[in-house]
Amino acid sequence: MPADEILQEAKKLHKVGDSLELLADQNPPIEEALTVISENVHNTANLLKVAVALKIGIPAELDTVIH
Repeated sequence: MPADEILQEAKKLHKVGDSLELLADQNPPIEEALTVISENVHNTANLLKVAVALKIGIPAELDTVIH
């Protein structure tokens, strides 16, 4: 199902955003840049979830995937 695949990609993006956030904490010289990028990655993941919800709909069994 396309919704499942897209939501899995959103979940992966959230993990990338989390990793970048950790790297930001560990690298003060580029902390601000990594934090901004991390936030943008998280926002993109959230937009994917919204697009799926609006255009495809989220079946009940997939609801746990997006949280």
